[in-house]
Amino acid sequence: MPGAVQVGDIGGMNPYFERRGHAALRRGRSSMSGWCYLVTTVTADREPWFSGTQVAAAVAARHGDDALFRDAVLLAWVLMPDHWHGIVRLGDHISLSALMNRFKTSTAISANRVLRREGRLWARGFHDRALRHDGEVEAAMGYVLRNPVRAGLCRCVGTYPWMGCYLNDESRR
Repeated sequence: MPGAVQVGDIGGMNPYFERRGHAALRRGRSSMSGWCYLVTTVTADREPWFSGTQVAAAVAARHGDDALFRDAVLLAWVLMPDHWHGIVRLGDHISLSALMNRFKTSTAISANRVLRREGRLWARGFHDRALRHDGEVEAAMGYVLRNPVRAGLCRCVGTYPWMGCYLNDESRR
């Protein structure tokens, strides 16, 4: 019966298995070289780790490390108190899942060092949306850049300190 979860089934092995939670985020995910993606990830338990200036600054500094993104290009990003949005154009050598794993690991190490703690910083999984044409990239860019204004963290787009936009920056490839 469609939509039913059957005891003993493993996702992907039974067409009637209903994926929930983080597994559902992976359903239909593919990484396509050259495509842009709007990516969102949240902190574990939506803990506002990045509301502190020192922690946010440590994580924001990681965004300038081209080695972190390899041949992918970070076009825009915003670090909110309990989540992160980014627009990424994939290159040829790293999948979206591998890129997000690198990003979350690296930023967690930086944040945990400042917080003098160990343990998970980010929730498992992430949400992504492929951006199929320039209009979708522009709309996603507006969404990302207006996020702090909508949340009441600043009054004007571009004045929030924990964000970046590299759409017209030739140095970003």
